[in-house]
Amino acid sequence: MNPLIWSLLLTSLTTSTILTMASNHWLLAWISLELNTLSIMPVMMKPHHPRAAEATTKYFIIQATAAATILLASTLNAWQTGEWSILHTNSTLTTTLATIAIMMKLGLAPTHLWYPDVMQGTTLYTAMLISTWQKIAPLALLYLMYNNLNPTVLMLLGLMSTATGGWTGLNQTQTRKVMAFSSIAHMGWLLPALAVSQHLATLTMIIYLTTTTAIFLTLATTATKTIQDLSTTWATSPPAMTTTMVLLMSLAGLPPLTGFMPKWLITNELTSTSLLPLGLALLLTSLPSLYFYTRMAYMTMLTSPPTTTTTKMKWRLNTKFNPTTPLLATLATTLLPLTTTLYTTT
Repeated sequence: MNPLIWSLLLTSLTTSTILTMASNHWLLAWISLELNTLSIMPVMMKPHHPRAAEATTKYFIIQATAAATILLASTLNAWQTGEWSILHTNSTLTTTLATIAIMMKLGLAPTHLWYPDVMQGTTLYTAMLISTWQKIAPLALLYLMYNNLNPTVLMLLGLMSTATGGWTGLNQTQTRKVMAFSSIAHMGWLLPALAVSQHLATLTMIIYLTTTTAIFLTLATTATKTIQDLSTTWATSPPAMTTTMVLLMSLAGLPPLTGFMPKWLITNELTSTSLLPLGLALLLTSLPSLYFYTRMAYMTMLTSPPTTTTTKMKWRLNTKFNPTTPLLATLATTLLPLTTTLYTTT
C-alpha cells in the first residue's frame, strides 16, 4: 500500500477515536464511529485474501448495524427529551439500545459470534488493532453514559462475557481465536469495574491494552499463528518465547505479574460493596481462561519437541523485534508493586 494512503488511514483512525472521546453530541459521536469503521476496513483488506474479504464484510455489517442502532437510540432520545447531549441520555429505551449497540461493537456476549471469525481472517497486526485501539471509542461512549447506565445490566453482561470467553476458548488451536476469546473475557471483567468505579475501569483498560499489545507484538514477530507453532518457535528466538510465556501468565492474571492487579482490585471493590457472589462468580468463570493460557505457556518453553541439528541452530539467526516490544513487555509484567500509585492516579 502507498505510504501516503497508509498514513492517511492511520491518521483518520486515530482522529475518529479522539473525536468520539471528545464528543458530547450524539450525531458527532455517530459520525466519528462511522469514520472509525471506514478507516479500519482498507487496513483489514490489505492482504487481498478471500478470508480477509470475508472478515472485512462481517466487520462492516456488524459495525454498521451497531452504528444504526446508536443513531436510532439518539433520535429516540432527542424525540423524548429534546436533548442531543450524550451526558443527558435519560430515556431508559435509549440507554438500553445504546448499551446493546456498544456491546455489539465491542464483541461482548451475547453479541460476540462475529469477533473470533473476524480476528482469524486478518493479520496479527490488524488483529492487534481490532483488539486494542478499536475498543477505545465504544468504551468512551460507555464512560460518557456512565451516570445513566443500569449497573445490574452491566454486571450481568460482564459475567456472561467472562463465562463465554473462558468456555469457548478451551477448544481453540489458533492463537488469534484464543486472543479473541481472551479479549471477550477481559472486557467481561471491565464492565463490572465500570459499574462500581470509573477509575478502576480506566486502570483495567490500560493494563488490558498494554498486555494485549505486548503479546500480539511477540506473536507477530515470531509469526506464531497456531498453538503448535508455539512449541517449535523457541528454536528461532528463545528470548521471544520466554517473553511470550511470561506475558501469557500475566494475561491469565497470576501474581506477581501485572495482570493480577485488575482482578485483585475488582474483586476487592465488589467485596467491599456487598457484591461478593458476583466477585466469586467472576473468579470461577475465569478458571477456564486460566487453563488455556497455561496450556499456551506450557507449549512455549516447558515442552521440548523432537528436533534436528538445523532447527536447534535457528536461534543464531537474527529476529527483528519491534522497538516498543521490550518496553511494553516490561510494563505488562512488572507493574504490580505500583498498584497503589496506579490506583490513586487513574
